[in-house]
Amino acid sequence: MQSFLNQLVYFGYFQSIFLLCIYLFSSKNRKNINGYVAFFVVVLAIGLSGRVLYISGIFGQEYKLVTFSEFATLLFGPTIYLFARSSLLNQYFSYKDILHYIPAVFYNIAITILIILPSDQVLRARIESGEQYRIILLLVGIGLVFNITYYIFGLHVFVKFKKDIQNEVSYTLKTQFFLNFLIAIGICLSCWFTMYILSILGFQILNRLTWQIVWLSIACIILFIAFYGMKEPQLFKITPLITAKKYTQSKLSTTDLDRLKSQLEVLMQEKKPYLNNKLLKAELAEMLGVSNPEMARLLNENIGMNFFEYINYYRIKEFVSLARSEKAKNLTFFGLAQEAGFNSKTTFNKSFKKLMGTSPSEYFNNQIS
Repeated sequence: MQSFLNQLVYFGYFQSIFLLCIYLFSSKNRKNINGYVAFFVVVLAIGLSGRVLYISGIFGQEYKLVTFSEFATLLFGPTIYLFARSSLLNQYFSYKDILHYIPAVFYNIAITILIILPSDQVLRARIESGEQYRIILLLVGIGLVFNITYYIFGLHVFVKFKKDIQNEVSYTLKTQFFLNFLIAIGICLSCWFTMYILSILGFQILNRLTWQIVWLSIACIILFIAFYGMKEPQLFKITPLITAKKYTQSKLSTTDLDRLKSQLEVLMQEKKPYLNNKLLKAELAEMLGVSNPEMARLLNENIGMNFFEYINYYRIKEFVSLARSEKAKNLTFFGLAQEAGFNSKTTFNKSFKKLMGTSPSEYFNNQIS
């Protein structure tokens, strides 16, 4: 088992070096790939370098070399958060972001002072007294809490994005790949937490094995993300969220809102903008002659729907109308849904069931009977 894990360490390390070379020397890939993905690979290379040096035996069986890999511990969490923010909110790197990595500097100084610099004699004395074990538990605990905290920040960005984007776009964004990435990292952090609890309970052998598996799992995830980031860069170029400003900038009265509601209903019936399966709220606001914040206020306060729900309400009405027309003889339900403006079968089915209380097939079967 250990021999197999060592081979995976070599594989992950050399693949990370290979990807970094591609990133550095290929202007095309450097332009396409998210900068935080590249930094992920740098962190991975740092994290695996100590283990590679140790298992290769180049400097003998110096166990302190493995400790060198701990320098990457507090770099993962902030990078996950910043990667999520840049991909979902289109917020790119600024010098303020360096502040997120300052704890890693102090953490690495502590590792250097407490583990790397002391002599073997001092370390043996600490091990015998149990002091070294307590130091390692403290450092691992800090790394665990720090990374889980930043992971939660990243997850919060994703959840908030999914919620807010429904006020801006009328279609389903392809975020499943990003969600799978967050789930995989979450599983690794859960294993890390389990490993930490087991170490406290005294399961040292299982602890070492689990720790290596966690490290290698993270390595595989990062390599997978990096390869796909170069092959399919659009996966991380999600449509940026157009954030509506506060309603306080809207000076519309209640009477104005009622008038605009009537005008919007006429617009939807006559021009049918919902047939555009990539319709944005900003585009509909322009057609109505109001600002984006005013459109948001009209939908949320006067109509009682977010933009996503409102547009799909009209698409469902259009679908029902098409399903009762001659077109229904030549098209499937989803074909008709696409004609009505839907770009996703899942979104269509969910929207239909939410509005009608049943699936499309059940609805029309009941109509016939």
